[in-house]
Amino acid sequence: MTVIEALKKRRAIRNYTTQSVEKEKIDQILQAATYAPNDRMREPWHFYVIQDEAMKRYEEMASAYLQERFPTKPNLVESSLKVVQTTPVAIVVTADIVEGDADATEDNVFAVCSAIMSMWLTAEELGLGFVWRTRGVGLVHDPRMHTFLGASASQKVVGTIFIGYPQEQEQSDKKRTPFAEKTTWL
Repeated sequence: MTVIEALKKRRAIRNYTTQSVEKEKIDQILQAATYAPNDRMREPWHFYVIQDEAMKRYEEMASAYLQERFPTKPNLVESSLKVVQTTPVAIVVTADIVEGDADATEDNVFAVCSAIMSMWLTAEELGLGFVWRTRGVGLVHDPRMHTFLGASASQKVVGTIFIGYPQEQEQSDKKRTPFAEKTTWL
């Protein structure tokens, strides 16, 4: 599969089978992330792998968060929690905060975004489903996530990745705006 083919095929997958993801595949995904471009080779990422009992604790935290955020929308809470309940592995990715240097911190976040995309393409190649969550069950903006992970104050949560073997589902092509409509040649 070429890179272009992988990019075109890539989809956010939220429904997984109960099959566990092999550690070797998780290792390959994490390894791919470390090849992402990053300013001054700071390698500003950290990966928190959540499985088994930790996933149950994550579900409890996500449930409390969603019930607080959407107290009048139990169906939204239930549907949002489904991905957590059925996902065999989640990886929370953080970026290093550079004290006193907002530009370097922003560069680190960009590098982590690139690392996450490398993870996504690798998961696609390995036959795994992948979705990058930020809001809702991603808990990227909630301080409970730092506590749950034991992350330091010098780490910014950039994304929560859910990975598993995808359930069979019809994959349709999503319409993309042609690049010519979004490009200015100078």
